[in-house]
Amino acid sequence: MSDKPAPGPGAVSRARGAVFAAAALAALFLAPPAHAGEADLVLPDLREVEFHGVSGHTLLVAGMGVCVLGVLFGLAMYAHLRKLPVHKSMREISELIYETCKTYLVTQGKFLLLLEVFIGAIIVFYFGFLLGKPAGHVVVIVLFSVIGILGSYSVAWFGMRINTFANSRAAFAGLRGKPFPTYAIPLKAGMSVGMLLISIELVLMLAILLFIPRDLAGACFIGFAIGESLGAAALRIAGGIFTKIADIGSDLMKIVFKIKEDDARNPG
Repeated sequence: MSDKPAPGPGAVSRARGAVFAAAALAALFLAPPAHAGEADLVLPDLREVEFHGVSGHTLLVAGMGVCVLGVLFGLAMYAHLRKLPVHKSMREISELIYETCKTYLVTQGKFLLLLEVFIGAIIVFYFGFLLGKPAGHVVVIVLFSVIGILGSYSVAWFGMRINTFANSRAAFAGLRGKPFPTYAIPLKAGMSVGMLLISIELVLMLAILLFIPRDLAGACFIGFAIGESLGAAALRIAGGIFTKIADIGSDLMKIVFKIKEDDARNPG
């Protein structure tokens, strides 16, 4: 007979834990790989999904209505700021600045057009040749990448336009010596740009959820995100370069006309 004591409950539980861990590691390393991504996303039928008794389709339609109100708010704020009083000389300067900015936007639009050709070729190659999607689906994905770039570009143009004339209105309001209108005008301008940006992007995303086939929505989101993100990045980077060039130009004019740094005539 053996004198070896029987294992206690602690040893048994540790042994079971070790066996379970070994089985989990084996399942992790021996399982076949599964490849999936956003392009493989298939949305559920939103008319059958409910939240507190309201279908998902109804909620998204209501959300789109809220986004439309946001767009109208941004446009109404634009019209309100445009009607504010401004001195003729200040208005002429702001319009001159806008013409310069418009030249930049047109040039940037040509660059974005070339960028979209490059993006579209990559999308066609990936979804059409590598994934083998139908030609109609690939066209829709490319179309949403174009819509994404146009969304970023239109908001950039709107922001450039409203900020150039809001600055002259704020400067004119500052002549009255009242602080609230002076900072309220640029605050309203920035608020209108932010509201318009969010509302337009959400309208486009909700349109994908509501009107695009459920098995194509994920790929359309990818196309839209690529176009919108690259468009915004290009406009942001080039816009920083543009403003730095304008800053350097104002410094050069200060030197040419022999104006001191703190002179009121200094354009910088």
